[in-house]
Amino acid sequence: MAEFVYLASKSPRRRQLLEQLGVRYELLLPDNNDDAEALEAVLKNEAPAAYVERVTHLKLDAAVARLKARQLPPAPILCSDTTVSLGRTIYGKPEDAKDAKRMLTELSGHTHRVLTAVAIQSGLQRFNALCTSKVTFEAMTGQQINTYVATGEPLGKAGAYAVQGRAALHITRIDGSYSGIMGLPIRETALLLRAAGQKI
Repeated sequence: MAEFVYLASKSPRRRQLLEQLGVRYELLLPDNNDDAEALEAVLKNEAPAAYVERVTHLKLDAAVARLKARQLPPAPILCSDTTVSLGRTIYGKPEDAKDAKRMLTELSGHTHRVLTAVAIQSGLQRFNALCTSKVTFEAMTGQQINTYVATGEPLGKAGAYAVQGRAALHITRIDGSYSGIMGLPIRETALLLRAAGQKI
């Protein structure tokens, strides 16, 4: 059994959380010509949980193909995807500052769900889990939203915020997994890694 796992994610937060678990990892990132964002397109009437699980498996399929194409040593591959939802509305990464303001305005004063799917491919076996948490935002003023968006933090984040960043100023309640909201639920990930034969 390999002494490390491949992490197929650009997210520095996922790296940080794996390090917190004490897991050795190597990055298995897409080439510049791979259109990773295209995998995140939402299907018509797709439920948030079905969406985040489907995208995670597509990303894992792509990572498995990358490993084979690059003829790298075998080791478990870990993939994860996070989405934010209010009802059945899915909030991915904002396109720009204006889109970030729209998302935060809609989430303001409400409780939304953060869904993070995790999947690990080990040989021919695949292990997966879904972590759902709830986050409540205070009713933010337009000025508060503008100030936050101006930091640049919301760009590249599902739902246009980072729970571990300045958005915490406006969060009144969290129910569930804090690490899951960050992008990689530590407990669920540890259980999957153990199932895949990793020592944790």
